[in-house]
Amino acid sequence: MNKYKTMVIVGTQWGDEGKGKITDYFAQKADLVVRFAGGDNAGHVIWNNGVRHKVTIVPSGILNPNVMNIIGNGTVINLEKVNAEIKILRDDSIDTSNLWISDRAHVIFEFNTLLDKLQEDARKERKIGTTGRGIGPTYSDKANRFGIRICDFFEKNFEELFREAFNYHNELITKIYNHKPLNFNEVYINAINNFELLKNNILDCGYIIDKAIRDNKKVLFEGAQGVLLDIDHGTYPFVTSSNTSGNNVSLGVGIHKKLISKVVGITKAYNTRVGAGAMPTEITGEKAEIIRKNGNEYGSNTGRPRRVGWLDIVALKYAIRTGGIDKLFITLLDVLDDQEIIKICSSYILDGKKIDYLPASNTQFTKCEPVFEEMKGWMTDISNVKSFDDLPENAKIYLNKISELCKVDILGFSVGSDRKQTVLNKKGFD
Repeated sequence: MNKYKTMVIVGTQWGDEGKGKITDYFAQKADLVVRFAGGDNAGHVIWNNGVRHKVTIVPSGILNPNVMNIIGNGTVINLEKVNAEIKILRDDSIDTSNLWISDRAHVIFEFNTLLDKLQEDARKERKIGTTGRGIGPTYSDKANRFGIRICDFFEKNFEELFREAFNYHNELITKIYNHKPLNFNEVYINAINNFELLKNNILDCGYIIDKAIRDNKKVLFEGAQGVLLDIDHGTYPFVTSSNTSGNNVSLGVGIHKKLISKVVGITKAYNTRVGAGAMPTEITGEKAEIIRKNGNEYGSNTGRPRRVGWLDIVALKYAIRTGGIDKLFITLLDVLDDQEIIKICSSYILDGKKIDYLPASNTQFTKCEPVFEEMKGWMTDISNVKSFDDLPENAKIYLNKISELCKVDILGFSVGSDRKQTVLNKKGFD
């Protein structure tokens, strides 16, 4: 029996599955909550006692004052955004003193965010749909070994290191994209001032987390985006710039993978997607608008309306396989309360042939036509349901069908945005 009390929370779709809510729920029993990938492009909304809280890079365990919250080395961090987020949380009377940042995390600067926007504009009709927050260019710097990490701020020659990186990026900005140059002093002073506010909350996250796990502490790892946005295994090129699956936890925080006990995949009861890229089960028209409105399907960071579709089991099974997912947690089940007929995609038709896998090419994926199974809806309000047995029969059938097709047990489900509207089938940490 695995003695380690660790759980990974990841999205199984294209993000926006409700990971923040579920992380917050399990964080009530955790000792540490750790973000392992992504940047401030991954907004998580948490409702507690009717109050709405939004975090982007700060871990969703921040609402529990007894939890140590760590931003891991696999993330990329905009220091100014972290400080702004801390201020908002403090203004809402949330204690942020137990927020920590890995000394190995890479930093996003103004030149990264500017390059992000310039590169997206240069793509013209082939735009990816980036949020323009500098995530991709910062991960590029990391891979190019031109990045600046948190630990570099402590070096005596930091200004020299920063100037070298600044000049390199300014060359790209002015000579490749013909944009006016950034001002060194403004960017440098802004970086230093923001670091000063955070410098006492820097640590070696891998060392701390490894020790906590071996001391039998409960550690919750929080993912960003979803498995289908993974840079290697997502629907490339319409993906994010990091590895988003549970497989990246060990690299993204600095521990061995053998210390990971369980990976829980958060799955919306239907599909949504932001930006470009194939989505075989997409719904348009009035029905899409109803689901979008019921689910408040608008980006928590950008406000952009999300594309809506029926649940895609082919894509979900792919996420389960590539993401090492042990259990599913179904969110926003209540959004389908008024749907008389609910469709579920069990396979695709590609070039006249029935397939049950996700093509690597976005061109091929775009050509996939969904094969739907139709199920009867429950047509009743389930927002006050407290157990699986309390659900209407058709809702039970729907959840059981998902589990049957995916061959993965469902750990629980949610029937509303508040922490209290969360139902477990089994204990979260076992």
